[in-house]
Amino acid sequence: MPRPVKCRKVCCLPPYSRFEPAKGPEKIETVSMTVEEFEIVRLIDWKGFSQERGAAEMGVARSTVQRIYGEARRKLADCLVNGKALKIEGGCYRLCGGRCPLAGPAGASGARD
Repeated sequence: MPRPVKCRKVCCLPPYSRFEPAKGPEKIETVSMTVEEFEIVRLIDWKGFSQERGAAEMGVARSTVQRIYGEARRKLADCLVNGKALKIEGGCYRLCGGRCPLAGPAGASGARD
């Protein structure tokens, strides 16, 4: 029997929840990404954190971050290569206590609303 999923700590909800190609067919296939997959891409790719630091930020093991990150990158690649829409929704997460601006790489600050 698999272990129950542990809710991950997420600092910020995504400012936008849907992305799609500017041109394409009328009906476009959509890929769903969870909020915690968005968060780990934000931490590792955008803020430049290591997987270890990302794991500490989210309150999970590094192996969990590695699995989530791999799945998120696969979904992003599918959208880019195959022209699919991306929708960020759902998952098992809890928001951290205080306001957490979407700070950029290397500790840059600046909130986005």
